[in-house]
Amino acid sequence: MQFEMQKLIIDTNIIVSALISNSIPTKILYELVLTQKVETCLSDEVYKEYIEVMNRDKFSRYTNFKSKADIVLTRLREISKFYNPTEKLDILTDTRDNMFLELAAESSADYLITGNTLDFQISEFEYTRILTAREYWDFFDSNK
Repeated sequence: MQFEMQKLIIDTNIIVSALISNSIPTKILYELVLTQKVETCLSDEVYKEYIEVMNRDKFSRYTNFKSKADIVLTRLREISKFYNPTEKLDILTDTRDNMFLELAAESSADYLITGNTLDFQISEFEYTRILTAREYWDFFDSNK
């Protein structure tokens, strides 16, 4: 039987959380994403946002944040499947976050994991379920 690997889109705030605390985002990033137990979907636009956010001065107060972020971003670039969304969407109030829905539409990802429940007030977009890290982890854990 062929196992279909889950396709995930990871919101920037999940990566930041994973790097600054030992929490569910950390488990998702290190136990699933970086070990390639799931397929990570990226676009150039989302990857550029990752870089821009990870380089913000406010994170320099966290020990080794910059070096950990560099390693994670390099690894994501190597293992992720890149998509080139052509359709521009205007759905979310924070218009910058529309790039995640554009990626979802292009990649048909299974899940978009975000900590931003304020802007992502929808639970589904086309084929993609939008979940918090905890919702995803609880769901993933129960399916092991």
